[in-house]
Amino acid sequence: MSSRCAVAVHALTLLARDGGGQLLTSAEIAESLDSNPVVVRRVLGRLRDASLVLSSEGSGGGWRLAHSPQAVTLRDAYCAVEEGPVLSLHAHPPSTSCVVGRNVQGVLEEEFTAAEWAMRERLGRTTIADVLSRVLAGDRQSTPQGP
Repeated sequence: MSSRCAVAVHALTLLARDGGGQLLTSAEIAESLDSNPVVVRRVLGRLRDASLVLSSEGSGGGWRLAHSPQAVTLRDAYCAVEEGPVLSLHAHPPSTSCVVGRNVQGVLEEEFTAAEWAMRERLGRTTIADVLSRVLAGDRQSTPQGP
């Protein structure tokens, strides 16, 4: 699995930070990620294709959420940017002359499918609003309080 999902969730959470309507440039988002704006634009493009963000071009343009942070789940982000299954079967079919080789594919397919379903179900229970709330709570806990 790539890091695209983590980048997508980071960007969506950053866009949600000030109510979700604020425009941020890919350079501003990349700065928070400590990443290259080109990489960020690729991920944002996939999020736009999935109707999770909107973009406007030109001076004063940027990116913003297409929906409220409460309406976007981590599963939405994952499905928008990741391709293929998380767990893959053998690249080449194993030997049919071996008892394990003949039968392991079916067992792995069943287990990997169940694991993928469980992951997607779990990601579907967490919204960008939930992530933002936890991020802000973590910041309050780590920021020293004055006298």
